[in-house]
Order: sequence, then C-alpha cells, then structure tokens
Amino acid sequence: MENKIKKVMDLIKEQGIEMVDFKMVDINGQFRHVTIPAHSFSEDIMRDGIGFDASNYGYAVVEKSDMVFIPDPDTAMVDPFCSVPTLSMSGNAMIIDYPKNRPLAQYPRNIVLAAEQYMRDSGVADEMYILPEFEFYLFDNVGWEVSPYNIGMTLDANQAYWNSATDGAGVVVPKQKNYHIAKPFDNSFECRSEMCMLIEKAGVPVKYHHPEVGAAGQFEIEPKLGLMSKMADGTMMIKYIIQNTARKYGKSATLMPKPVYGEAGNGMHVHMLLFKDGKPVFSDDNGYAHLSKEAHYFIGGLLKHISSLCAITNPSTNSFKRLVPGFEAPVTVGYATSNRSAVIRIPAYAKQPEERRFELRNPDATCNPYFCYAAILMAGLDGIKNKIDPKANGWGPYDFNLFNLSDEEKSKLKGLPTKLEDALDALEKDHDYLTAGGVFPEELLKKFIAVKREECKKISAVPHPVEFEKYYNC
Repeated sequence: MENKIKKVMDLIKEQGIEMVDFKMVDINGQFRHVTIPAHSFSEDIMRDGIGFDASNYGYAVVEKSDMVFIPDPDTAMVDPFCSVPTLSMSGNAMIIDYPKNRPLAQYPRNIVLAAEQYMRDSGVADEMYILPEFEFYLFDNVGWEVSPYNIGMTLDANQAYWNSATDGAGVVVPKQKNYHIAKPFDNSFECRSEMCMLIEKAGVPVKYHHPEVGAAGQFEIEPKLGLMSKMADGTMMIKYIIQNTARKYGKSATLMPKPVYGEAGNGMHVHMLLFKDGKPVFSDDNGYAHLSKEAHYFIGGLLKHISSLCAITNPSTNSFKRLVPGFEAPVTVGYATSNRSAVIRIPAYAKQPEERRFELRNPDATCNPYFCYAAILMAGLDGIKNKIDPKANGWGPYDFNLFNLSDEEKSKLKGLPTKLEDALDALEKDHDYLTAGGVFPEELLKKFIAVKREECKKISAVPHPVEFEKYYNC
C-alpha cells in the first residue's frame, strides 16, 4: 500500500496536478465528487480519507450519515476532461468508528467486494470475469420540457432517415439499417475512436466499437473481459468518458434504454464466466453448448430470480420500453445458443475452454453497475448452491426463433416483467439470495425499492403526449 501511495504522490508532481478529485457513487449509480487542491492532498488523506455526508447519496440515514471516503490508488488517473490538471480517484466509503473505521455495507463498491468474497467463501470459484456491452445513441440536438403547459421532447441526429429531405449531401441512414454501416454514413467514427483511446488510458482494454442497428445514431463499445470489481469501476468510467467525449464533439450521448420510438433500444448485455485456481468453471466438452453443470445451474439461478433481478438490472420506467418484442430485445425467460430473443444467450463463437460463457441480455445502463454485477453473481451462486437445472424447469434450451412462434405457443412461455412496478414487487418477495452472507443489506434493498417506487409515482402522474393523441377529443 505504501508503494501505491508513493506512486500517486509522484504522479501528482510529475503531471503538475493542481486538483485532486474524489469520485463517489450514489444509490442510482451516478457519480458524485469532491475536489481538493493538490497542495492540500497528503499521504494521510490516502490512508484516513476525507469526510462526507452520505445521507444525500440515498443509502444512509441522516442519524448515521457521517462517512469517510478512502481513495483507491489503483484507480488514479489524470482526468482528460478538466482544463485544470486534475487527478481522479474512486474508492470506498467507511463508517467512522473507534478504534478502526469499518466499511459502509450499503456503499455500492463495498457490495461488489462483499459478493466476490461470498463467492470465494462458497468454494465455487475465486474469480468472476464479466464483459458488459455498452450501447448508446449520439444526438446532434436534444431537449425536453415537463411543465404544466408544455410536455414533450425533441431529438435529432444528422444521419437519421427523417433528414432525407433536408440533408444536402444525401448522407442519411434508413430506419433500423445502421448496423456496421461505414463512412460517409458513419459520421461519428473519430468521436468513438477517441472514446476508446481514453477508455484504454483509464485501464480498461477495448475489444472494438461499431455502429449499432438504430439509424438515429446508435453505436456500441465493447471492452474485453475483466474482473467483476474492476469492471464495475470500469463501467462507471466508460459511461463518464462516452458522455464527456460526446460533448467535446458537439454531440450528446445517452445510454438510456429507449430514447427513440420505433428504433432499437440500448442494452448492456453482460457476459460472464467463473474461474477457480486459474481453471474455467463453466467449460465441459460434453455439456450442452460445451458448458458445465455448474454453468447450467448458474443459468438456472439467473432465470429463477430474473423477475426480481430486473428491479436491479433494469431499474427505470424507460427500461421496459426497450424490453418489447420485435427489436432483438430479450423478452422470454429462457436460454439458448446464438438466440437473441432469449434472456440468456450462449455465444457459439466462444469455443476455447477459457472463453466458454453466456450473456444475460436484459440489463441496461440505467443500473447501478455495482449492484447489477453483484446481484447477477449472487443469483448464479444461488443456482449452483441449490442445483437449479434450467432445462428441468422448462426454461429451454430454445434453439429457434421465439418471435416466429404462434400466439398459442408464445402464451406458454414466461416473460420478463412488463413494468418497473412489477419488478419491484418481485424484489420485495424474492431477495433472500441477495442478502445471503450479508452481501446486500436488507436496509439497502428497502431504501432502493422506496427510491424507485417514488420515481414510478412521479412519472405516472405526468400526462403523456400519446394520451393527448388518444384522449384529447374523447
């Protein structure tokens, strides 16, 4: 630890750093930050932290709100978006106690660390690797208003098909035809390339980036597999980089699940695999799709708890506008190989034992990544612990296009919740797998549900433009 602290202090001198920025995470997975002049920063702060009021972050009650933020030297990076030379660090929140501070159990970063420890204690595995896929839109103009006399939103992307009559160069993309489209139609290539270079400088290796299906400017950046706790930090930084780089190029980036009516939504599919003593836990040459029984039990745990998981992996009302049939969105509770209409897809291209895995396709980037990844791990471990066989439970494998089934056949399939309120109901009833080992404190889950129910209540009270279309002249 002393060597790491010294490296941070040396970095401040070498880079001429003038400000040190501490990035913290609230209950919704949003960055908050506190900044101090570099000349006030010291080795003591690295060890003892800096105090902050956690009651405004959503997960601590006022009577116990005084916390200490301990920066993690492994996350130190020069912030590329600050004109004043600034060093940025994430870290952990601690409860002030005597003689030794203790971790705040509700703090998102501590949840992930607790889940990893629970995994090691279970004996199932000692490492979980994940790969989240980041889908997002880049708009040239966006705006919204919610007032008593004006409710609505507008957005525009120069490449969108609706600009065909006004774009003098004729460079527009037909509806839903943006996938892997090349220049001159791909007009944000340089912006995304810079995003990827900055993501790699932040310590997250990038696999690739490319245009996605949505013609109104949808794209994807995919990192390489990484350790769960590191990738949770990486997810926060990737979102930060995407949004701030877009602003540099005069664009606005959004990872919200369904920003454009009639176009593909933004998911954050999560690939996952476990290792024990350096060996893959999920690989078996003789298993279905070359996956082991532990992998199938892990899948079984995810599918058993999928309704309650949705409250954490898809925690916005907008999430469920994406989870509808017809846009390659996962709406069926099941698993299959190379089938994007099932909640769990097993990629056929992952042929090597150390690559064999599956992806959970319903999550989106409105989630708190620390809660999301920890909850996924806890559901999967519950499946292994209780030997939940997905095939025996009738969840597949669905090795056919589920969209082509007859209405009668579709009615026999179980679907995901269709609105956030239903997912929250499920989480209230089904969360023992999350509280196992004290990983998710019961108090945190209650607070989280209350926060999300308040969001639902607020949004449901606002008249919607479609209601005017349907009912104004009733």
